Amino acid sequence: MSSRPALRLPPALNTEIHDCGYFPELVADAVSLSLGAEQPVAHLVHHEATFNRDEIQRHLSVLVLTSTRLIVAHTDENETPGEPGQALTTTESVPLRRINSVALSQVVSHPERYGQGRASVAETWLTITWGTMRRVDLEPATCADPNCEADHGLTGMIAGDDLTVRISAAGDGEAKVEQLVAFSTALQLATGSFG
Repeated sequence: MSSRPALRLPPALNTEIHDCGYFPELVADAVSLSLGAEQPVAHLVHHEATFNRDEIQRHLSVLVLTSTRLIVAHTDENETPGEPGQALTTTESVPLRRINSVALSQVVSHPERYGQGRASVAETWLTITWGTMRRVDLEPATCADPNCEADHGLTGMIAGDDLTVRISAAGDGEAKVEQLVAFSTALQLATGSFG
């Protein structure tokens, strides 16, 4: 039993966390502690299952935008045969001024019908970078001479890769796709004011 003071989440956020049914009290407590007395401007709850050989592993991400921060909470289960189950929950608080990029990608079915009410967003990705993680992609460098056998070293690029959330209409429902678009738009507007 925790001796921490009870913090309350806004009802809509609390309901979404509990509707996932994935360690709701643990997740709500972690998000509530990070949120403190601040009020959310927008939020996104994403419950995802991944398949690892013969088992299903679940993962829950909760993103909360406040007027000053982006709170990112991740919860994963850790099942070891013969041992009690465990869950790992991590929260990160990112000041809005530290966010370098917010990218929203949308896959639109029937783009020729867009604006006529018959096109639909089939899939969306939200990618956020703030400099915590970097991905390095390297490949052998070459020259223009097709007969050259010299070692030209390596070439590559460094890309920010802090967080990507993917939601599809087929897997998560059209309402979740719309929620990701709305959250991304709110985050883009909030981070755009720091320049």
